[in-house]
Amino acid sequence: MAKIRVGFGFDVHQLRDQHPFVLGGVKLDHHSGAYGHSDADVMLHAICDALLGAANLRDIGYHFSNKDDRWKGISSLVLLQHVIKLLAEKGWAIGNIDAMVCLEAPKINPHIPAMQKNIAQAAGISEEDISIKATTNEQLGFIGREEGVVAYAVCLIEKI
Repeated sequence: MAKIRVGFGFDVHQLRDQHPFVLGGVKLDHHSGAYGHSDADVMLHAICDALLGAANLRDIGYHFSNKDDRWKGISSLVLLQHVIKLLAEKGWAIGNIDAMVCLEAPKINPHIPAMQKNIAQAAGISEEDISIKATTNEQLGFIGREEGVVAYAVCLIEKI
């Protein structure tokens, strides 16, 4: 019987005017963007946390402290690659990733194939094993007021 585990990840970042918006490794054309220590790619951060949690390797803040200048402004695709190495060292491989982003704007549907490609390349898995979805918050709360963006992710990993 194969050993499998499920992980769950969550991340939130505030949005700031005239700041780049990177999501799934794709720079989106929008008047505001997610703000954070790295590139603030909320979806990749949720995916990293899901993977780390499934492997019982703590969380993204433990591995990539926002007080460490090595991670300042870094692409979250690099963080994901590092997480994949940590999993491989413990004998884990990714089964699949399912991510959900909650934001009012911009629309991400046209960018999903590029995001899947970026994540697949960084994680060393097939684009077929990556699901990306988006929803709005129906103009409610900080998401509805376009003050922030939230992402959730679940993943399945298996012992190799």
